[in-house]
Amino acid sequence: MRRTRKWEYDAAVVGAGLTGAAIAQRLTEHGKRCLVLEKRPHIAGNAYDVEIDGIRVHRYGAHIFHTSDRRVWEYVSRFAEFNHYIHAPLANYRGRVYNLPFNMNTFAGLWGTASPEAAEEKLREQRVVYDHAPQNLEEQALSLAGRDIYETLIRGYTEKQWGRPCTQLPAFLIRRLPFRFTYDNRYFSDPYQGIPTDGYTRLVERMLDGIELRLETDYLSQRSHYDSLAERIIFTGPIDAFFDYAEGRLQYRTLRFEDEHLETPNRQGTAVMNYTDAETPFTRIIEHKHFVFGQQPNTIITKEYPLEWMPEAEPYYPINDAGNTAILERYLDRARAQTKVRFCGRLGEYKYYDMDQAIGAALTLADRILKE
Repeated sequence: MRRTRKWEYDAAVVGAGLTGAAIAQRLTEHGKRCLVLEKRPHIAGNAYDVEIDGIRVHRYGAHIFHTSDRRVWEYVSRFAEFNHYIHAPLANYRGRVYNLPFNMNTFAGLWGTASPEAAEEKLREQRVVYDHAPQNLEEQALSLAGRDIYETLIRGYTEKQWGRPCTQLPAFLIRRLPFRFTYDNRYFSDPYQGIPTDGYTRLVERMLDGIELRLETDYLSQRSHYDSLAERIIFTGPIDAFFDYAEGRLQYRTLRFEDEHLETPNRQGTAVMNYTDAETPFTRIIEHKHFVFGQQPNTIITKEYPLEWMPEAEPYYPINDAGNTAILERYLDRARAQTKVRFCGRLGEYKYYDMDQAIGAALTLADRILKE
């Protein structure tokens, strides 16, 4: 039956990652007709995974779902069963391995301390006291953690991650550091944690079930066409690209991934091993099978190399320094003036989101749209 109203779709959602999928799913289940447009040849955004040699590989780096938001947990549990994986990464510094986050196992490895009192005393001795507020990340780290932890577990990793000396990075990047005076290696304290047993790609497939999807479709190059089809546009791509970089380009850090297929059942004994020395060029190695307790006779690892972002590269981490913040504010002013378009997600808001935060923000936006 031919639609009689002006718009063919109530909403065109640009992006089929977790943010776009959650918005489209929520609107659809409340009777809205959605069209999802995805520039890549696959769904699920950076959470995209694929099975290789019987091992499910996270194609864009490790993705561990965790949340304290019961609403978000109940929502994602509608589309996937989660295993009981608990993230407990390790740090390799010049061949010595330490537990993360900083806890009694870390302190014992660094200093040989065996009691919380001894560890706290050692931290007090190590911390640097300045007669001014910390002016950069190095000063902030030294004031919080002291020299040993900074040099062993923070400095090299951070400088590789951001491509700049810690003395040139803003202090606010580590406003605080968590110290646990227990032998607790869990990275996250959230009550809900795990990995989808059949992967994030399958989770997003279920979210988008019954919703029209067009892959390898660049909304920005066909903007007038898709604007004419939909009453509303929800844009989860880069906000500066939407406005044709009129206020300048926002900056990111990007990543390069290098896979290795190994004829061994176990390369490193854990899913994520961080390399915190400056000499190792990558920041971490991911061994994918350990996310799902795999027992395959082979294994696949991925080395992760941070890189300076260029316009043709995939944007991963926003650089929230003063210059980028000023540019973002101008784009947000432009976004607020839009009546047809809503911006959401990591790129649409130029904001680092964990997966649960991205889904939570998406559901909130969708519910707001439904009330308009």
